[in-house]
Amino acid sequence: MDIDAEETNLLSRNVGKPTSVPVDDLHPFELEVYAASYSGRCLVDRLTHIISLSPALALPAFQLALQELSKLRDIPLYRAVRTAYEQAAARSDGDLPPIAEVAPLDQKWIDETNTKNQAERQKLEVELKTYLSNMIKESIRMAHRDLGHFYRATGDHSSALKHLTKSREFCTTSQHVLDMCLSVLELLVEHRNYNHIATYIYKAEAALDASASAPPPRTAAQQQPRDKERVAAEREKVQSRLDVASGLAYLGQGNYEKAAQSFLKVGPIKSLSDWSGKLISPSDVAMYGALCALATMSRNAIRAQLLENETFGVYVEQEPYVRDLLENYMANRFKAVLETLERYSTRHLLDYHLYPHVSALTDLIRSRALVLYFTPFSSIKLARMGAAFGWSVEELEHHVVALIQRGEIEARVDRQNKVLVAKETDPRAALFTKAMKAGADMQAANRKLLLRMRLQQADLAVKTPKHFQQPVGPSQEAVELLG
Repeated sequence: MDIDAEETNLLSRNVGKPTSVPVDDLHPFELEVYAASYSGRCLVDRLTHIISLSPALALPAFQLALQELSKLRDIPLYRAVRTAYEQAAARSDGDLPPIAEVAPLDQKWIDETNTKNQAERQKLEVELKTYLSNMIKESIRMAHRDLGHFYRATGDHSSALKHLTKSREFCTTSQHVLDMCLSVLELLVEHRNYNHIATYIYKAEAALDASASAPPPRTAAQQQPRDKERVAAEREKVQSRLDVASGLAYLGQGNYEKAAQSFLKVGPIKSLSDWSGKLISPSDVAMYGALCALATMSRNAIRAQLLENETFGVYVEQEPYVRDLLENYMANRFKAVLETLERYSTRHLLDYHLYPHVSALTDLIRSRALVLYFTPFSSIKLARMGAAFGWSVEELEHHVVALIQRGEIEARVDRQNKVLVAKETDPRAALFTKAMKAGADMQAANRKLLLRMRLQQADLAVKTPKHFQQPVGPSQEAVELLG
């Protein structure tokens, strides 16, 4: 399994998407508050994404990224951040200062970091060779694990993945396998390699079940309830992280319904453990889960799984606008829903997991809102419907025609009178047609049964030879009739 090359050119991933995101009073974004929710490589990657998309935030994001990079040892990431800012400055037509004025290349830090990295790499490789010659499985596993973590920290993702997966051969317990899978999942999520996440989630779940079914060690009777609570808490932490990884994988692949289900199953915030801030923030869980749910779920499901879900409600409190979005949607205040989506579109576009899907999710939410609004009416004036969504008649007509063409609304547009009219269906005629079809199907089935009975009475049925293996497909009755 290969991991894509380091994101030296982030814009190559953004083909067909907005290349500049506005930040103003109508589209607010608090960079410092946003950055405070993350740390490490996750923060630098997100800031790099902001540098590439928002000229207004490129300079402060670049400075924050450099501050965080000074705590890391990832030289390729340092170069990638500088490349992103250079490209942003080149596109800004002089609005952004040249990188040489902002932050000259820190060659001293590069040389010192490279020297330290080389020394540690040689040390870890010598340890691995020593353990391989001694054939100590546990030591070999730990050596591969340490090398995997080292290469991940230094930006060599292919080598990190190779050593982490190699450690699987030397795992002796289910817990070792589970730890390996979680490390690989962190690497895949960090690099947004969504296609391979499901494989390691499946392996991790199998290891988690095996670990849970293993017999507990002999302990005193009074310690057993405490041990059970500890095991349950650890299992909840692991399962929450697997649900987060699953949700991100489905989101990355455009499967919004399954993504919503995964995010809504995530346990309490504390169960995210070290993934909180390192890979994802509680605000992200609320945002991803709510948007995917609004785009794919029915109102009853949204009420039961989001609004009445106390665990997910804690996540929603991290992003207050998400609560307003859900309540406005449930109360049919669709104009407010669309205004909220537009106001926080900058927040959505500057999230590197959500960025490729903002347009699709917004279209799905808008389409479901139109369908829900029109459902109770047999006819409605386009001007009235447009006022409910904050659109002109022409804009509304464009959206409605698209829904009619896709078959999501059974209606027609009276352009002369500017009225949307539902297609009239006669319930009595529909019931009569359904009954006639059921009768015809029953009559056809009875004819086939009578024909089979007469063939058997006349001894004309050909039985299948015992040595003949019937292929999957036609039934035994079909074979006899064809014979």
